[in-house]
Amino acid sequence: MASNERWLLPDGIDELLPERAASVEALRRALLDDCARWGYRYVIPPLVEFTDSLLVGLGADLDVLTCKFSDRTSGRMLGVRADITPQVARIDAHALGEAGVTRLCYTGSTLHSAPQSTSAGRSPIQLGAELYGCADISADLEVIDLMLALMARADTEERHGPITLDVGNVGVYQAVLRHSGIEDDAANTIFDALQRKSLPDLDEAVITIDVETASVLRALVNLHGGPEVLDQARACLVNVPAALAALDEVEQVIAFVRSVHPSVSVYVDLAELRGFQYHTGLVFAAYLEGVGTAVAMGGRYDNVGAVFGRSRPATGFAFDLKALMATAKPAVANDKPVSAPDLRDAELLQVVRNLRAAGRSVITALGGVHDARCSELLVKGDDGWVMQPLNPGENQ
Repeated sequence: MASNERWLLPDGIDELLPERAASVEALRRALLDDCARWGYRYVIPPLVEFTDSLLVGLGADLDVLTCKFSDRTSGRMLGVRADITPQVARIDAHALGEAGVTRLCYTGSTLHSAPQSTSAGRSPIQLGAELYGCADISADLEVIDLMLALMARADTEERHGPITLDVGNVGVYQAVLRHSGIEDDAANTIFDALQRKSLPDLDEAVITIDVETASVLRALVNLHGGPEVLDQARACLVNVPAALAALDEVEQVIAFVRSVHPSVSVYVDLAELRGFQYHTGLVFAAYLEGVGTAVAMGGRYDNVGAVFGRSRPATGFAFDLKALMATAKPAVANDKPVSAPDLRDAELLQVVRNLRAAGRSVITALGGVHDARCSELLVKGDDGWVMQPLNPGENQ
């Protein structure tokens, strides 16, 4: 490698320089503190796990997204996590094994084998919250409420305007499949066409299916828009009771968000089947104007814990913290550091310790040069060391 290329990072991999790193860390702390106030306990899953536990039961998408390598110690395949959610599900099912409701939150770096969109990086810092042990829709409403509260904490609306919450329910599609007895291969082809909202491909995929079911599946492509879409959906799905129950859940989300977060717009998309392989009910995503991808995503995934020996109801959401920071209101640094002279003076060093203990930043002026961020400096007066304003460009 040429010496002038040694500083290059791999495509999609970035680093956070001091100001941005400080902003991301401040936001991380604030969001985790908020999660704790809601009763969510913090866990730190490992960066690397055996792939047979990291990927099991989560479909092919996560498998493709995961960077893998052989463990020289055991000979088994390891994976660098691309998503922390399944790790937290393992912790709930196996490491904790608690009865009743368990609330967990987390944050950490992840690695993707390829960007998930043209604007996405490959090393998101994921932050999320998961709620286990409650199958009632009240759990879904709680995590949606928390997700929107965290976005409010980041002041995203001040920069981008109102949040749009995209809501769907994979239970609608699953109910249609069960009702009609469609086989897995055909279901996968239909799923692909619905995700791309491609009517020509969908027409080809349903050509061997009964006319009534084919008509319902075609209708799903266009069942997206405002809450009025639910009335159209009920008319199409009148003969599929389980699908109607899934629509009722979407309606409850709409009513809840309108009541608690009136500034949030709700968009219904019944062809949104993201994570169909493991999601089992409501799915949701938060969007901001001018941001091409979802800022936060979540949903219900009741069956993931079964592969770890303990099936539990589960729902939750996750952010890419770096992407969220890019949409948030810029943080204003309130703490202006104090400059201290580079002296081995016991009284001075005690003053510096006291200031730091009180939460002030103190930077030693090595070589007599003040750090440009400092607004005050410590000087020796008649009554000991005191602070006085530091003029720009002033040095010892």
